Amino acid sequence: MLYRFGAGLGPMLARGVGGMAFEPQGDLHLNELAKSIVKNGTAENKETKGDPIFIVNTSRGFTTWLKQQNASLAVTTYQVGKLFLFGVQPDGKLWVFNRNIGRCLGLVVNGNELWVTGDTQIFNFVDAMEKGQKSTEGHDALFVPQVGYFTGDLDAHDLAVGGDGTLVFVNTLFNCLATVSSSYSFKPLWKPSFISRMAAEDRCHLNGLALRDGRPAFVTAVAMSDTFDGWRDQRPNGGIVIDVDSGKIVCSGLSMPHSPRWHRDRLWIHNSGTGEFGWVDLNTNTFNPICFCPGYLRGLSFIGNFAVMGMSKPRDNKTFSGLALDQLLGDRNMEPRCGLYVVDLDSGDIVHSLTIEGVVTELYDVAVIAGKIQPAALGPAGPEIRRTISFGG
Repeated sequence: MLYRFGAGLGPMLARGVGGMAFEPQGDLHLNELAKSIVKNGTAENKETKGDPIFIVNTSRGFTTWLKQQNASLAVTTYQVGKLFLFGVQPDGKLWVFNRNIGRCLGLVVNGNELWVTGDTQIFNFVDAMEKGQKSTEGHDALFVPQVGYFTGDLDAHDLAVGGDGTLVFVNTLFNCLATVSSSYSFKPLWKPSFISRMAAEDRCHLNGLALRDGRPAFVTAVAMSDTFDGWRDQRPNGGIVIDVDSGKIVCSGLSMPHSPRWHRDRLWIHNSGTGEFGWVDLNTNTFNPICFCPGYLRGLSFIGNFAVMGMSKPRDNKTFSGLALDQLLGDRNMEPRCGLYVVDLDSGDIVHSLTIEGVVTELYDVAVIAGKIQPAALGPAGPEIRRTISFGG
């Protein structure tokens, strides 16, 4: 049972959304969020004159499609430390909800649970609403933080929940797969064979994780490096995909690959440094792109035969400089974008989009929340968590 006392989620209006009014809710009015981001120096806003802004635009059929799928989307942005929830309101308008999480990257939805990484913790949120229940505010799910594992700053990236219920995450700082522990900061589970020892040196920038049959099966890394920060010198074409069981490299020559996922008997990945999304042929060890997207790709989830992927604007620093993506965008006379693309896996066509303008320019992960179209969440801090109680029995 969910019991809330003295807690209200008042509506807050953003600057605009593709000509549609909507009421984003959560921790902060999104224009005030934009102002605070710039004031605190956590994101630059070179393109916007006057007050910093946060604008969401969707393609014409995006909300209709999302409602037809009976689903909503969770998205992380470590740039501003936010978890965003995108759904559909009863009147068909876009639903946007945000919560402060800290430096959040990896995200996974498992049944009624949502796991997300933070600065020094990995959080477990549970939907506290009963099946079919709706709140007075209209949302049909309320993800409440229940457990937080203190890990220290491991630069944890992708998350996954195994078939046996074990949470597995990519411990990028220590170049390994790990799980949470009630006694230690983390428990290592696996590391690439070319990593000679456990060291807090981010040697290969291990970042992505794919499960197959409920077990860790494939990981992505930016380079096969065993020296401190050695991956940075191999960003353009040193990227690899590793088979976890055999330890063998099943695809190489990639540019900063991210977000491997096993779906419908194929291994899908982002070749982020080239803006390409595609699949790995495990017989020929080759990457087969099916579409180009105008941004740095990270985050991947699926709804049936559709892929939902996150897209960021390349940053003006050495991590993103010198990649083929810049040249490819120039050749197509395109500007980089931030947002979500929905891609048909059969044709490679981009069928729907959600773009973000203003101070938010980078996303990391995206997850589908099946069966919920207007979700909300409580943050791990703030007055609402004090006044929202759930109990069993």
